[in-house]
Amino acid sequence: MESSGTDMIHVAIADDHPLIRAGLREIIGDEASMQVIGEAADADETVGLVRALQPDVLLLDISMPGAPFPALLRHLTTSFPALRVLVITMHAEEQFALRALREGAAGYLTKDRPPQEIIAAIRQVARGERFLTASLGQKAAAALGGRSALLPHEALSPREFEVLCLLGIGKTVKQVAEQLVLSSKTVSTHRSRLLKRMGLKSTADLIRYVVRHSLASCLVLAVLTPFW
Repeated sequence: MESSGTDMIHVAIADDHPLIRAGLREIIGDEASMQVIGEAADADETVGLVRALQPDVLLLDISMPGAPFPALLRHLTTSFPALRVLVITMHAEEQFALRALREGAAGYLTKDRPPQEIIAAIRQVARGERFLTASLGQKAAAALGGRSALLPHEALSPREFEVLCLLGIGKTVKQVAEQLVLSSKTVSTHRSRLLKRMGLKSTADLIRYVVRHSLASCLVLAVLTPFW
């Protein structure tokens, strides 16, 4: 639900690192109008926590045990439409921010941001708004306008990005097809389109691109099968 400036904002934290959870809990605990009502350390705990406690805002890490991140985020935002998800992660904006926003996140913040910015972001998303840094706002505008400021992987469709992720970590076309429950012909078609759209010539080029743009951890973004 949306919270006004005077309402108590109920916050849940989903992160598999106890020290990160403790730090966020301390930052939020200093705010009289905010309360941490629960914590989770993996995907299943997160879903159960949200279902049971119905927080206003969920601080969600990308790299948690359990379901791949987009599957978890998509499930949360579709099953709990009043929930506002603020992704807070170590992954830089250029890696996953636009993808997270497309999957329903209300904002994206890296863990190195100062406490006051984290608090401001929580307030903003609790009001029903999106929280975007200046640089991310420019990228989002470029994405909506189809402008060339985007990196090639940022303009891909969800399915294309999934195929890029899996090919980029060295999986074969057959393995990708099995993991995404597609035919090998369909995956080969996606691969060909990826090469053309990204100006590359081979799967080896795709792998190098993933490494060059620090996307090796995009395995966490590869959608497998429904989890709940």
